[in-house]
Amino acid sequence: MGDSAAGRPSFFMMMIQSRFAVSRIPSIALKAGLLAILLILLTLSACSPAPTPTPFRPPTVEAPLVEPTLIIQPTQQVVIIQATPLPTIIPTVSPQDCSDNLHFIDDVTIPDNTFISYGASVDKQWLVENNGTCNWNASYRLKHLGGADLGTPEELMLYPARAGTQAMIQIIFTAPFTDGVYESAWQAFDPEGNPFGDPIYIRITVAAP
Repeated sequence: MGDSAAGRPSFFMMMIQSRFAVSRIPSIALKAGLLAILLILLTLSACSPAPTPTPFRPPTVEAPLVEPTLIIQPTQQVVIIQATPLPTIIPTVSPQDCSDNLHFIDDVTIPDNTFISYGASVDKQWLVENNGTCNWNASYRLKHLGGADLGTPEELMLYPARAGTQAMIQIIFTAPFTDGVYESAWQAFDPEGNPFGDPIYIRITVAAP
């Protein structure tokens, strides 16, 4: 009895331990299952690709119009100077202060000592230059200075010419009916009757045809 009494607690404890062990089995199994699920989830999250983040798109707002600013860069001014010829200044000479002159240039027709037949018309022309400062007008005269008149008047009008220009003086002579050498000299005169410039001449040899 004594052994029996002594053995009860032992049996009782054994029963409690056995029941406690049995009650712990479901708890351990539950924890193990939860741990397994957690491991599976971690494995799946590690193996699955990382989700692509959705970019942030701000709300579309129309940009305000900005008036452009015109920036003018200063540039060096270029000045183009074109050479222009100086104007020709023609001095104005008063008719009272001008001077007359005539310069002989050439015998245009009938050179000296040309043979002319009796009674032939002789068209003599001289090239001269008005190298004075007065203009020759209708008041200027050409007068017979000496020698044979050869059928011409003693006084003729001088061909008009402006100062600094050339002019042609023409006189129509008539050959005499006598053999010989004939000369005729002529001189220019201003409106006051004063002679000026070079005298002009004609010299011909008259002979029977």
